[in-house]
Parts: sequence; C-alpha cells; structure tokens
Amino acid sequence: MSDVNSRITGIVGEADVVLFMKGTPLFPQCGFSSRAIAILDHCGVAYESVDVLQDMEIRQGIKGFSDWPTIPQLYVKGDFVGGSDIMMEMFEAGELQQLMDEKQVAKAES
Repeated sequence: MSDVNSRITGIVGEADVVLFMKGTPLFPQCGFSSRAIAILDHCGVAYESVDVLQDMEIRQGIKGFSDWPTIPQLYVKGDFVGGSDIMMEMFEAGELQQLMDEKQVAKAES
C-alpha cells in the first residue's frame, strides 16, 4: 500500500463520517462541496472534513483510493458512499439519513 493510501485509510478510519472536499465547511471552494456540507448539516451528523486543496497528494490519491474521479467524496464508517450527486439522490430519497441511522453515526453537537 502506498504512503498516500495509508494516510487516507487512517483518515477514513478516524471518524464515523469523513468528507474529502474542496475548502472547509465554513468556506467551501466549489458548489459541489457546499452542497455536500449542507446535506451533512441537514442530516445532523458529526463529520470530519479534509480540504484536498491543502494537500495535492491527498487530492490525487483519493481519486485512486475510491476509484471515483471527482471531489467531494463521502465516507461513512470507512465505506465510500459517493460524491455530491449521489449524496443528493440518497438524501432526497431518505436513504442517506437511513444509512446514518443504521450505521449508528454520532450526532452533531448542537
């Protein structure tokens, strides 16, 4: 396993929900990342974010790690869920909240 894959595996394993995104939750740097944050906030779950713009190795490595070409990317309990379009489809169908509940994801602190 390459060094970047080891780093990503560590990051994904550290929190119930991890979003690899462009920017930060307070200052998303693209519309897709902004939408992903809004969805997670609406679900009311605790999550960690990784700003891929701050680390080019992670930015390129995450695409190979998940075999998914775009960012943002959502991981729940170590499993890749998808990008913002999949998040939106799952959210609208009630499937994302259901997944969070089934996986017993920690709730965000109010």
